[in-house]
Amino acid sequence: MAKAKIDFLSRIKGIWVPILAVAIWELVVRIGWVNPQVLPAPSAVIVRWYQYLMPQEAYDPASGVSKVSWMFSGELVHDLWASFYRVILGCVIGGVLALPLGLLMGASQKVYDYFNPLVQVLRPIPPIAYIPLAILWFGLGNPPAVFLIALGAFFPILMNTIVGVRAVDSIYIRAARNLGAGSFLMFRKVIVPAAMPYILSGIRIGIGTGFICMIVAEMIAVNSGLGYRILEAREYFWSDKIIAGMFSIGLLGLAIDTVVDKLNNYLLRWHRGLE
Repeated sequence: MAKAKIDFLSRIKGIWVPILAVAIWELVVRIGWVNPQVLPAPSAVIVRWYQYLMPQEAYDPASGVSKVSWMFSGELVHDLWASFYRVILGCVIGGVLALPLGLLMGASQKVYDYFNPLVQVLRPIPPIAYIPLAILWFGLGNPPAVFLIALGAFFPILMNTIVGVRAVDSIYIRAARNLGAGSFLMFRKVIVPAAMPYILSGIRIGIGTGFICMIVAEMIAVNSGLGYRILEAREYFWSDKIIAGMFSIGLLGLAIDTVVDKLNNYLLRWHRGLE
């Protein structure tokens, strides 16, 4: 009972700082120190976020009346789904391309020598710099956005995988060889599991980078998603909707990161220090 109480208190301890920050923010706007058109109060942001979430009235020509259609959710749900779809698809493509190459480059010095110069030339180039080429190659819509997200996720996953494979303790490899393990069995049973903490860290970082690329791509190449909606709100000077969209991005990122963290803990449950 005491341990459960301590765990609960430790979990809610971090809530007080955001609550205090929001309270100060509301107070500063209410007493007029900040122009609410530039920085709206949290209460106004919540109202706008609710309007952004809920379905809008639609005119029904058959009946001649306006009514709310509950079959279709509000803008926020559609934008969340569009952004979620793009970032997941892009990160999956980037991971599928990066993992095999990273494993080969980490395990084979010859493969590393062949590919490393090209990787080191391309890696410092920000994915945002590829936007003109992405639009020329793929046009507008989802393809250029997914391409940029995949590019942003590719290099963190690749580099972490290489480091993870090269960081495998030689004791494990010698022990497996003494037990008669072949190259494939060594790779599957020793190298990949030992490198898994690095690989999963790379995936987590890659998803974060993919999020950045997603927002930028949605502001330029598509007409849906959270990034597009924030840019639209800027054009109409809806600062409350801009902040509501920003918080929606944070909540979506938190949800994805929580799932990835749970998956990491499950896959690394054998690892020392995790129960």
